[in-house]
Amino acid sequence: MPDPELPLCRIDTRHQPLAGALCELRERLSPRGDVVSERGRRLTVEVFGEPLSPTEVVRRICDDVQRDGLDALLRYARQLDRAELTASSLRVEPERLEAAHRAAAPEFLETVRRIRDNIREFQTAILHRDVTVQRPDGVRLRQRYVPLRRIGVCVPGGAAAYPSTVLMTVVPAQAAGVAEIAVVAPPTDFGAHNADVLAVCHELGVREVYRVGGAQAVAALAYGVEGLPAVDKIVGPGNLFVALAKKHVFGQVDIDSIAGPSEVVVIADDSTRPDFVAADLLAQAEHAPGASILVTWSDRLLAAMSHELERQLARLSRGELARQSLLDFAALIRVADSDQACEVTDLIAPEHLHIATADAERLGERIRNAGATFLGNYTPVALGDYAAGPSHVLPTGGTARWASGLTANDFLRGGSVISCSEAGLRQAAVDVQRMADKEGLTAHRASVDIRIAGP
Repeated sequence: MPDPELPLCRIDTRHQPLAGALCELRERLSPRGDVVSERGRRLTVEVFGEPLSPTEVVRRICDDVQRDGLDALLRYARQLDRAELTASSLRVEPERLEAAHRAAAPEFLETVRRIRDNIREFQTAILHRDVTVQRPDGVRLRQRYVPLRRIGVCVPGGAAAYPSTVLMTVVPAQAAGVAEIAVVAPPTDFGAHNADVLAVCHELGVREVYRVGGAQAVAALAYGVEGLPAVDKIVGPGNLFVALAKKHVFGQVDIDSIAGPSEVVVIADDSTRPDFVAADLLAQAEHAPGASILVTWSDRLLAAMSHELERQLARLSRGELARQSLLDFAALIRVADSDQACEVTDLIAPEHLHIATADAERLGERIRNAGATFLGNYTPVALGDYAAGPSHVLPTGGTARWASGLTANDFLRGGSVISCSEAGLRQAAVDVQRMADKEGLTAHRASVDIRIAGP
């Protein structure tokens, strides 16, 4: 008996209106602020006394932390994370960081150092440099870049440990010259209690690590509480509550993005091995949630997908979670040709784009909207997730139409510096005066007039 076909979403753009099909798909992939699980609903009622939406929960938590500071932070750690923290135990002790580093396997630390060096090399190479324009009329213009003073990094710790997130956020900030970096991670075995996460923090020189996660951690970073000073920018991934909290505090501080489920679009043709494609789709699905989308004009590849996914699912430690992600967020899209594949991909604007075709580089140049692009059969997304050099903190939910992945430049603040001689001001004066007259700003004009009127 053949394996039953995995009931994945299938779209054929040759027979379905493209815009409508992709709009429905994008809606399923977007982070929603009004959807909550049954477990989440029960916890919300237990903590707040009513079934609030995630957006309302985040607003309540952030407002409480802003008003009550450390007391609110510790209260929510107890109620939401079941963690009995105190003012003295909020921050991970230096000896705990040292012990985790000392106990780490030498091979793991060697890997961490190689990845650190890869990230630093790439991020330093793309770093903005000061630019000066000197005009002959005595005007000197400069664009100056200075690193942010203090930033906060959110490291997830719910379903898995992510030492890679520490590397992909901290090292770009260090490349930019940020002096103070505070890491927050939930008080769980995968978060602030995880020896690998702590060892990486210590290896990178991060000494501020706090046992707090969720919206309350974001609020603490934004507003500051006793023992955890406020930051200028918050970066790093997290669950829906972290994403909504970052959205809530934006303006008080800067943020990197409001992230939704991790996602990949794989463009493949008849030259692509089906087992490679299935592995790429499953690598995103195991994030749970993770969106996995195949775009192809190969009927042979589409016909092989269901069996190949089933075969590989059986071997995965997170196979059941990956299966549910495939059912909820995956799609197999049959397009007419490579031109339509590019059109579909630009409309989806995926976080990760893997082009596994015979002409991958040419197709890559034709697609505008993707957070990170991976070319060829031997460039899996996992290479970028862990080791290549660009950060794996990338735009999701279609925001790659206008947003970029995290880089060292996101930790710099640019500002212009203008210097003008008396001769230079006299030469520019007429243009300033005319514009000031047009706008009726007489004081603007007067500030120039008084300088060129003479004694």
